[in-house]
Amino acid sequence: MTEDSRVGRNPGEPPKSGGAGPERCASYLEWCRQEIIDGVLGLSADEQRRTLVPSGWTSIELMSHVLHMEQRWFVWGFLGEQVAEPWGDWDVDEPWSKPGDARWQVPDDVTADQLARRLDDVGDRTTAILRDHPLDTRAAVGGRLKEDPPTLEWICFHVLAEYARHAGHLDIVVEQAGSPTT
Repeated sequence: MTEDSRVGRNPGEPPKSGGAGPERCASYLEWCRQEIIDGVLGLSADEQRRTLVPSGWTSIELMSHVLHMEQRWFVWGFLGEQVAEPWGDWDVDEPWSKPGDARWQVPDDVTADQLARRLDDVGDRTTAILRDHPLDTRAAVGGRLKEDPPTLEWICFHVLAEYARHAGHLDIVVEQAGSPTT
């Protein structure tokens, strides 16, 4: 039987005290982002591209997904700026047009290290957005969002929830691959 490695608090989690509001949101997003990066980069290149779950995704595909997801919400969604390949994590141009048929993909010549650097860049952009806009600011209409734009705070919590789900998924894959989890 393996030892239970669960702990009461992850040492990488932002401190219990400190800045509230946008600063806390940025800190938690950074923590979640880094958990994904560390988990994927802690696997061998072969393990990064091997599926260990019935749905078929790989850890490198998950990292590509969160990179694109964060950019879709903060840059394309909140700011309303066009982004190159907003659905670049999927094998179709618009994943909702083919429900059940679309899946995540990463080209063979793209490495996890490259995706980690891009994810860091997206994170820097998100941090700047959170620094420069009040949380109650509504997203721009015309980029990703056509009507009823959410607030920056809603987007932040939505993205944090998606990161939390995917970090948990990745923890399971890392454990199945035999690598240590945090």
